[in-house]
This record gives sequence, C-alpha cells and structure tokens, in this order.
Amino acid sequence: MVKNKKTKKKISAIVQARMTSTRLPGKVLMDIEGKPMLWHILNRLSFSKILDDIILAIPDTKPNNILEKFAKDNGVKYFRGNEEDVLFRYYKAAKKFKCDIIARISADNPLIDPQIIDLVVKKHLISSADYTSNDLKKTFPLGLDVEVFNFKVLEKAQKEAKENYQREHVTPYIYEHPEIFRIAVIENTKNLSHLRWTVDEKADLDLVKEIYKRLYKKEKVFLMDDIVVLLKQYPKLMNINKDVKQKAIWQTQK
Repeated sequence: MVKNKKTKKKISAIVQARMTSTRLPGKVLMDIEGKPMLWHILNRLSFSKILDDIILAIPDTKPNNILEKFAKDNGVKYFRGNEEDVLFRYYKAAKKFKCDIIARISADNPLIDPQIIDLVVKKHLISSADYTSNDLKKTFPLGLDVEVFNFKVLEKAQKEAKENYQREHVTPYIYEHPEIFRIAVIENTKNLSHLRWTVDEKADLDLVKEIYKRLYKKEKVFLMDDIVVLLKQYPKLMNINKDVKQKAIWQTQK
C-alpha cells in the first residue's frame, strides 16, 4: 500500500462486513479462486495508491466471531460494534483508528476497483467536499460504489440521523441534505450502470466466480476496463445474474 503524500489527513477505507446477510448468509467468506470473498476485497484495496489504512467494521454478535478470527489471521485492523446500527459502528471504528477521511466500502463488492477509489478520493480532496460519491448519479457498474466523507461529517450524521435506513446504510442522511453538506459527484465517461457486479444472491456470486476464473492473477489486480473487455468477449456471462433485482435501501439489510 502506498502512503498518501498529498495531504496530512489520514485516509482510511472502512469495509462493513457481516455473516448474517438475509439473501446469501455467509457470503463474505464464500470461496473465490481458493480465497474468501472478503480476502479478495481487502487484497484489491491494497492496490490503492492513496489509502493509508484498511479497517473492517464487523458486528459484535456471536455469528460474526468468525470475522474477528479472519481479521486476526490476516493481520487486518478491525472494530466490532452494533449490527443493526451500522452508522454508529462506522463512527466508532473511524474514531478508534483516528480516521480523518473515510472511504466507505461494502463487503458485497468483490470487484471493487482501487483506481476508482483513488479517483473518488482525489476528487474529494480537490473539491474540498464533505461527501463525494460515484453512485449518486449512476454511471458505474453496480458493485464499484465508493463513498468518501470527512470524519466530522460522519460524526454529525451519527448525532442527527433518526431514520432506521439512515443508520443501517451509513450515508443517506449526508446525501439527503445537500443544504448542509458540500456534495461532489463523479461520473464515468460511459454509462455502465446496467452492469451488475455486486453480490446479493448466488447468481451474483456465480458471475463473479466466472470473472475471477478468467482474470485473477495473484501478482496484479484486474480493473473495471478489464472486466468490460471480458464481458464483450463472453456476453453470455451477463445472463448468469440477469434476473437478480436490486432492492431499495429501505427494503432489506445487506
């Protein structure tokens, strides 16, 4: 991991992960090319050139003890907190590890692109925004979502967010209040929002496994453009999860 040199502020990725997903329980530790899905996410984050730290935010309930063991076995920093109140868990994790700027990453997204993370973080720094995202205007594939925000913004959201969905999904209170927070948006050069690369159901995982089988190499990371080229070569792969529907944030917990 290359240390961020352009600012003295500590930039940390906080990855939310839990074992009790309603649609595909235990998915974060399911195997992809001989490693747990969560391992691949953390490995891909390690290719970022701007992150200073990578932290797991996991629930403090018994079913998630296995994630604490995973973190210890892999030398990953972690924080355990409330399972349902993910906003509070995020806030406490950021506070414990003294994060100044947080990149929010979901453990649903094993194809997360470190170059896109760096792009969003740089936009955040240059624009002096409170919150920066490549997901507010959907032009990237679903599963490459990156949200970046300042600790003070997270702290304010933690104090003021009241709705259950605002606390479960961390950032809605922030982007729902552009009159309070400075919001910056990143758009892709081409609209690829029709592509579904996140993992909510088994069909999603099956697609990801097929992508990894063709592109994964231990010594390097494959990126969004590599996947796009692959899907042009093998368009039938997109049929694997074509029937999976994305649910709104108030409908279900990830």
